[in-house]
Amino acid sequence: MTVKQEEKAKEGKYLTFVLDKEEYGLEILKVREIIGIMKITPVPQTPDFLKGVINLRGKVIPVVDLRVKFGIPELEYTKETCIIVVEIEKDGKPMTMGIVIDSVSEVIYIEEKNIDERPDFGTNIKANFISGIGKVGGGVKMLLNINEVLTDEELSTMEEIGKQN
Repeated sequence: MTVKQEEKAKEGKYLTFVLDKEEYGLEILKVREIIGIMKITPVPQTPDFLKGVINLRGKVIPVVDLRVKFGIPELEYTKETCIIVVEIEKDGKPMTMGIVIDSVSEVIYIEEKNIDERPDFGTNIKANFISGIGKVGGGVKMLLNINEVLTDEELSTMEEIGKQN
């Protein structure tokens, strides 16, 4: 894929949400649904960011708190706290998980001309989960590549938890 094709591939609709006063965007095609916060059953001996699992219409789904994953201090969940159910790919197979966010903002269309490459944070900082920076209405939104937010090892852990439950 050429750079121009890659930029064009980033153009599209994004679900935007808030984490600690910062706005993020998530490719709308990865979003399955948005649900209010519900009881999350903890799973022992898992990473802190993995809050546990939920039963969504008979399907057990692992839930990740993005605040914890991104190193942002945890807050008490509020009535605006949501779980975004997303579908990611692991080894070419679809996998469903929930991500806890502070609040949902809106669905917006971002043209390719308004999407910049992610900045180079240097060799010690791994930021491949940022697919670009969307410039919207005088502000910026970090566009997430949800497939890259978790490492392969973390995804394998989540997959195992889903199978066990």
